[in-house]
Amino acid sequence: MFLEWSLLTIVTLGALFFLVKMFYFRSITVKEQRSSEMMKLTLKEAEVLIRKYQIQLQRALGNVDILSEELNNLRNELKSLKQRNSKHRSETDRLQNKIKELEGRIDALI
Repeated sequence: MFLEWSLLTIVTLGALFFLVKMFYFRSITVKEQRSSEMMKLTLKEAEVLIRKYQIQLQRALGNVDILSEELNNLRNELKSLKQRNSKHRSETDRLQNKIKELEGRIDALI
């Protein structure tokens, strides 16, 4: 009889121990699943933000390319305007010299 009671007590205590252990590990598993789901959600949000900023960066780089092309065009136009201006100055100087020569001849004739 003592053996039966002790065996029943040991089995009951073992069952209680394993039952408590089962609930403990189950709660740990549920917490891990929740944290895993939160991590997945956070990663998805991060991916969305990365895509958004990547698109903005691509647009900005495209705008920079367009602006650099326009800047190069304006530089070329400025060079051509400077060349034309120097040509006009030299022509103006030449014409002023010619006017002075003609004024000198008119003065000589008078």
